Amino acid sequence: MPSYTAPTRDTRFIVNEVLDLASYGNLPGFEMVTPDVTDAVIDEGGKFCSEVLAPINQSGDQQGCIRHEDGSVTTPEGFKEAFEQFREAGWGTIAAPEEFGGQGMPHVLGFAMEEFISSANQAFGMYPGLTNGAISALIAKGSPEQKEMYLPKMISNEWTGTMNLTEPHCGTDLGMIRTKAEPQDDGSYSITGTKIFISAGEHDLADNIIHLVLAKTPGAPDSSKGISLFVVPKFLLDADGNPGERNGVVCGAIEHKMGIHANSTCVLNYDGAKGWMVGEENKGLAAMFIMMNAARLGVGIQGLSQAEVAYQNAVAYALDRRQGRALTGPAEPEAQADPIFVHPDVRRMLMDAKAFTEGMRALALWGGLLVDLTHKAQTEEERAEADMILGLMTPVIKGYGTDKGYEVATNMQQVFGGHGYIEEWGMSQFVRDARIAQIYEGTNGVQAMDLCGRKLAQNGGAAIQAFFKLVGEDIAAAKGDEVLGPLAEKLENALGEQQKATMWFMQNAMQNPNHLGAGAHHYMHIMGIVVLGLMWLRMAKVAQEKLGGSPDDKAFYEAKIATARYYMDRFVPDAGALRRKLESGADSMMALGEEAFATAA
Repeated sequence: MPSYTAPTRDTRFIVNEVLDLASYGNLPGFEMVTPDVTDAVIDEGGKFCSEVLAPINQSGDQQGCIRHEDGSVTTPEGFKEAFEQFREAGWGTIAAPEEFGGQGMPHVLGFAMEEFISSANQAFGMYPGLTNGAISALIAKGSPEQKEMYLPKMISNEWTGTMNLTEPHCGTDLGMIRTKAEPQDDGSYSITGTKIFISAGEHDLADNIIHLVLAKTPGAPDSSKGISLFVVPKFLLDADGNPGERNGVVCGAIEHKMGIHANSTCVLNYDGAKGWMVGEENKGLAAMFIMMNAARLGVGIQGLSQAEVAYQNAVAYALDRRQGRALTGPAEPEAQADPIFVHPDVRRMLMDAKAFTEGMRALALWGGLLVDLTHKAQTEEERAEADMILGLMTPVIKGYGTDKGYEVATNMQQVFGGHGYIEEWGMSQFVRDARIAQIYEGTNGVQAMDLCGRKLAQNGGAAIQAFFKLVGEDIAAAKGDEVLGPLAEKLENALGEQQKATMWFMQNAMQNPNHLGAGAHHYMHIMGIVVLGLMWLRMAKVAQEKLGGSPDDKAFYEAKIATARYYMDRFVPDAGALRRKLESGADSMMALGEEAFATAA
């Protein structure tokens, strides 16, 4: 049976030492998070996930969710009890606003908890995770009455939430949706249509499910400019605000999926369901992006989470499994064979995983800090810059984070050899669960085009220039240092490759937009390499400073510097190859006609 231990030491290192959360104590919500508080949240949260959620991950995958004839759904054994413990402990309230019953702590801590939950049990984590996306939209666009009515119980996880976007005939192109919203005399709307792929759409974990649904009102433009957003509860609320009469929304089926079996991914049928508009008519796209951006950061964390749990199990297996001898001679002559950990190819996969997961964790938590600074930084200029950098980072965290997370999960399965392909070892589940993160909340191709087609040119390129300046300053500060200097020089090379790729787009994409589309994926990965390199440079700097003071856990900091060197040696050179691919343009990619792809008889 696979195991999981939350990486609390590494998380504390990033939160307390690299991000130095305590230094933001003058900002709202940060004053309470002393290192003692952050350590307690991280350690106790990690303990809950390791001891309560991880043990039901594999059984939940095997059992899946069950839909009954009346459209109700039951989750796997142990999920309801675990969700009650999750709710009672308040783990879903960490970063939620205090005015609606949250704890008001920084999103950094909420992101740390999201990783632990998803590593321990990704399918479970999607129930509160989707709720957070719905909460974000209601906070930003809901009326005061809607906020008062729904947010407290959603934040407490007494009720959960969903995002209803996709329909059978349309996914990314939401302008094609057909779900209708007919206005009623009482100010409500009658919602009719079918939504698919609705994660956590029906279940037995909460007293009510609050659906946020995209639909079109009569006469609305037949495009994305005609979309409105509606709140549609599973149970209508009575005069006291409690769940009462059942609304006209029912689960028609549970999707049969590759992974995340313990999450009820539903087809939801709306048949005159009563709903209320959120925000302005035909302005639902803006509200949808609030949900999507929150969810995209969470999905990037899912990529990290499956890589982390797969890595932990692969390390344990590599230390235990014996086969062959070390190339330099027997590592353990008294044994019949050496652990496979000694073999360079196994070590390659494990080091790739370690370099990615620790770098990605730093990036995800830095993303959490940017979310906080967007709202709470002292000056308008600081808030605007944080928002600008966060907008740039969001598609990278989601796209690069899940691409590499899936790659790591499959490589960790590879470490197990044939046993990795056998279900009882659990590695197959990590791979299957990781796969969806590249697809939902906007496929990674969509993320790449969001980055390259929208974010690079936004405000005259202000965001990417700010990013280049930020990385350049860290590089300049490290140059000349005996330990950090060589790391900075290699990162500078990667930054140069990204700058060249950016310039190539500027010179070529206008004349042929396909050049942008053909290179966007490569650009997203170049930027992922650069920003993880920035994280490793920052972590190495802190580690070097700590080693100068003879710390108790010297080995931890030495490993950080060694892994930073590995990252710069083995990840950073890929930026040049990706830039050369990008600069090959779209001509050969788009040259063949449709008939050339047909299989010959």
